[in-house]
Amino acid sequence: MINIIEIENLKKSYNEIVAVNNISFTVNEGEMFGLVGPDGAGKTTTIRMLCGLLNAEQGKIKIFNKDISEQRKHIQSNIGYLSQKFSLYGDLTVDENIEFFAEIHNVKNFHQRRDELLEFTRLTAFRNRLADQLSGGMKQKLALACSLIHKPKIIFLDEPTTGVDPVSRRDFWKILAGLLKERITILMTTPYLDEAERCNRVALMHNGEIISLDTPERVKNSIGKKSLEIITSDIKSSYRILKSSKEFEVQIFGDRLNIISDTPEQTIMRIKNFLNSNGIELISYRATSLSLENVFIHLITK
Repeated sequence: MINIIEIENLKKSYNEIVAVNNISFTVNEGEMFGLVGPDGAGKTTTIRMLCGLLNAEQGKIKIFNKDISEQRKHIQSNIGYLSQKFSLYGDLTVDENIEFFAEIHNVKNFHQRRDELLEFTRLTAFRNRLADQLSGGMKQKLALACSLIHKPKIIFLDEPTTGVDPVSRRDFWKILAGLLKERITILMTTPYLDEAERCNRVALMHNGEIISLDTPERVKNSIGKKSLEIITSDIKSSYRILKSSKEFEVQIFGDRLNIISDTPEQTIMRIKNFLNSNGIELISYRATSLSLENVFIHLITK
């Protein structure tokens, strides 16, 4: 494995607020690495420092084995960046937007590359449409095409599927899978823990710190617990009662509860008796695998 990105003891503050607090990690060439966490976790600040758009308060960033403080322009010419609010030009067509970004990156013979990207992102049929007339998902695909016009070796994506409909999100992930086949390294941020399961490795971030880093499967196995999914006759009251007892680690997901436990067989009997004594029926239960969301909630709660 070749480390294409290396971060050591990175820190960034905004006045008294510590946005990124002494984080370290590496990204391997050709992998998809996810920075995962809610708003305010420090993901965007981290990715902007990696792109050379913000200066770190302390720590080191090496990309392509070059220090970003010394080789910023060289690094920026070999990376692509899709920000949360990527600036497309609404009064330009799809073709014209890509051409504009080709000129910014000094790409001379871009026409074949543009055609390839339009085909790759399934935008060929819309190449003459104004960017303002595209759907949210199509705008994101166009923004990605603009970020790829100069053939970057690394692409940084800051919450690329936020606000995108489910169908477009699925298409976007197919495109990212295609980029991995081309050995392009992807570092992305996302608040969606279900999406993070697709990454080769993930770093769970909370309050500017990395609280777990490994493959999704190893992160889920790291806490050594199992999950019970239960449905009751009154799910909200069940959650409130079980939570207030402090005996159970309970999480609510829509119309069901997840109970995180070391001994699920014993726990379910205690839960059944506890609910019955409060006039609530346990309708069904089953043992399930932990999700990243279960683990994340468990870690920040503990």
